[in-house]
Amino acid sequence: MAPCVLPHPQGGPSAASYLGVTTVTAVSDGVLHTLFHSEQGGHEQVVLCQDRATGLKAVIALHNTALGPALGGTRFYPYATEAEAVADALNLARGMSYKNAMAGLDHGGGKAVIIGDPEQIKTEELLLAYGRFVASLGGRYVTACDVGTYVADMDVVARTNQWTTGRSPENGGAGDSSVLTAFGVFQGMRASAQHLWGDPTLRGRKVGVAGVGKVGHYLVEHLLEDGAEVVITDVREESVRRITDRHPQVQVVADTDALIRVEGLDIYAPCALGGALNDDTVPVLTAKVVCGAANNQLAHPGIEKDLEERGILYAPDYVVNAGGVIQVADELHGFDFDRCKAKATKIFDTTLEIFTRAKADGIPPAAAADRIAEQRMAEARRG
Repeated sequence: MAPCVLPHPQGGPSAASYLGVTTVTAVSDGVLHTLFHSEQGGHEQVVLCQDRATGLKAVIALHNTALGPALGGTRFYPYATEAEAVADALNLARGMSYKNAMAGLDHGGGKAVIIGDPEQIKTEELLLAYGRFVASLGGRYVTACDVGTYVADMDVVARTNQWTTGRSPENGGAGDSSVLTAFGVFQGMRASAQHLWGDPTLRGRKVGVAGVGKVGHYLVEHLLEDGAEVVITDVREESVRRITDRHPQVQVVADTDALIRVEGLDIYAPCALGGALNDDTVPVLTAKVVCGAANNQLAHPGIEKDLEERGILYAPDYVVNAGGVIQVADELHGFDFDRCKAKATKIFDTTLEIFTRAKADGIPPAAAADRIAEQRMAEARRG
């Protein structure tokens, strides 16, 4: 029986009626164009998940599995629209492909987002339902923590999905991955200092850290131990106070806008949400190096060239913040902290390799990192 197509009165998705059952036959052209036609697309699989009983709405995106099963965290966030959630999942999954490739892991890139305010709708039943959806992929996607999800949440998800990392030590996991994430960013900073100033120490350098929460406060500890002068900011007063109560010598500024303008700043470390490097911030940035833990720091293509034109060295975010994914990947094989830390230490060498490749090819470091990652993925696909 041929379907009866019912045009949408506003020109949006149309529907087809099969024996009284109406099904949507089109979705947002913007999302589909990104997925199938844009350079930011090319994903292997995108899964839309819904469990009305628990209020779960989720998107799981698998970008590239040439190197192995996709690995990436689950973000729980109150997106303004479902289309925005899908777009974020696509972008984050693509970033994980590059991050895992540069970290030397046998994993491809994937990411999941759960739509909604975790403070309002997160329940045990919702997380169990989400775990069942991840399990239905049969190991093609391995999940972990991200913004809005925590170790305790992964313990719940693991009850319905064996492909879950970032669990508590009590439940066979490695616990908080922020420790090694911060350690890896510190290695990236050391490599940046080596490349720019000929010495891998941060002693005497002024470093501004925007966001001193999960990862940022560990990074501050590394910097102070190495002799750096540290300036911080965070929207949460309690996060700032946790630092200053222990280290009163740390300087505090009102916000990120003030931090990027601090006179004599050597290194700027964005450690909050993405988009920190944009058309407004790059022209006024006083730092000579950008190296931080935040994902997707470049607001749009071309920003990396603006940084280069200003003589600012950019350490690609997905390279230097890979310590966390190194840890959760190791959990799949029986977690060993010393083994993970040794792998995270190599972020120093990888970052230097990127700077060398960038100089040789006459391109920004972000483009050099992309080329190296794409080469590894292409070689794996051919193999």
